[in-house]
Amino acid sequence: MYSKDGEDYYIVDAHIALWDARPENQRNVHGRQFIDCFYDYHRNLSPESEVWGYEEYLYQGGERLMRDVFVDGIVDHAIFQPARLAEFYHRGFGQTEEAFALAQAHPDRLTYNHYWDPRDGENGLTALREAAERMNLRGVKLYTADWHGESRGWKLTDPMAYRYLELSQELGIRNIHIHKGPTIRPLDRDAFDVADVDHVASDFTELNFVVEHCGLPRLEDFCWIATQEPNVFAGLAVAIPFIHTRPRYFAQIMGELTYWLGEDRILFASDYALWTPKWLVERFVDFQIPEDMTPEYAPLTTELKKKVLGLNAARLYDLDVPAHLRLPDAGETATGPRQPAAADLASV
Repeated sequence: MYSKDGEDYYIVDAHIALWDARPENQRNVHGRQFIDCFYDYHRNLSPESEVWGYEEYLYQGGERLMRDVFVDGIVDHAIFQPARLAEFYHRGFGQTEEAFALAQAHPDRLTYNHYWDPRDGENGLTALREAAERMNLRGVKLYTADWHGESRGWKLTDPMAYRYLELSQELGIRNIHIHKGPTIRPLDRDAFDVADVDHVASDFTELNFVVEHCGLPRLEDFCWIATQEPNVFAGLAVAIPFIHTRPRYFAQIMGELTYWLGEDRILFASDYALWTPKWLVERFVDFQIPEDMTPEYAPLTTELKKKVLGLNAARLYDLDVPAHLRLPDAGETATGPRQPAAADLASV
């Protein structure tokens, strides 16, 4: 729990990872390119006091993750969102078994989400069934620009992807997190396009589609989709560090998201270990839309910040929020009736 100025906040970091990018795990030059791109994001968007050395950035391990996220990081609960990247790393980038074991050891603190890839075909469907049973999955993280043999990406609208979405729905995996944000070298930018979210959100209304990185650099496209689809959510991973280097840009991002989606469908995420959560939480609690931008964008209220920092994600994952940290509407389901956003086009 984080407290500031007499207000208490329940914090859910909705996007963390436990990765291994050490040289011995890199299959090829692309493994080095990928982690170098991550490190450039980290180094260029972080306060100087928060920048890690390159070597420690390659691998953190569970003990350090627990310290960075929960002890020093003031987070109450965090959700693993792994990326496989098997073409770049021998054991994959996200460390499945290590992360899952950590979540098993700390179920009050951690939720493990898995991944699937429709290009794995029938074998992948079988593996998803087995993983869902063994890991009690509530969500998955999809990487539509991941490479797979000769393929350099896929779409949510692919016929086999529909079979995986149907199976996810059958298995109770209702939270579908999708990387739809900035490209990462050597992945292709267009393979992260947000357009396919519109189609599947309409066809799978029982699933929640969390668009990680809120579609950047396609924020406008994302907002026009999300305002029409009440089961589409915005993840702030990668967007929120701009609170330090580009505060007016971050104000624009938050202003657009709250205008189009309202305050109930935006999720805080540090994207650990790209960034550590403590400074992001502290900056966000203190952040306000600049005065000269308020004619266009509404102020960020304390209630909004509490929802974004944890209560919205807690609803998606049925987390037990202590009574004194809840808001009056905290018992509502995330996929139930919503208050229309300021620009809800359904009324037009």
